[in-house]
Amino acid sequence: MDIYHIWFDLRPGTDERAFAPALSAFLDHMRDEGRIEAWRMMRCKLGLRPDDVREFHIMIETQDLAQLDSAFKAAAARSGEMDTLHFTANAMVTNVKFGLFRDWPDRA
Repeated sequence: MDIYHIWFDLRPGTDERAFAPALSAFLDHMRDEGRIEAWRMMRCKLGLRPDDVREFHIMIETQDLAQLDSAFKAAAARSGEMDTLHFTANAMVTNVKFGLFRDWPDRA
């Protein structure tokens, strides 16, 4: 399992109550199309985080790099419903940082 991490803040003036359903629509669509396995979003609680860590954190699980590549290609296609859903959520975020992790040690 590969886990793609995204840390970010919301753009100033963005209503988090509008962001949550926009992100859900996009990532649920990805999951329903088999491009990701699962996802979850977390938000910093009580300000307990290092200074360089953003307020929000998304974890996206994929079976392998091939599935992650399929998700990236779909998000970058710039057409159709996927593009609309991606643009809507993406337009609400700033200060984005990414990471890719895997379970370790490797399972035999």
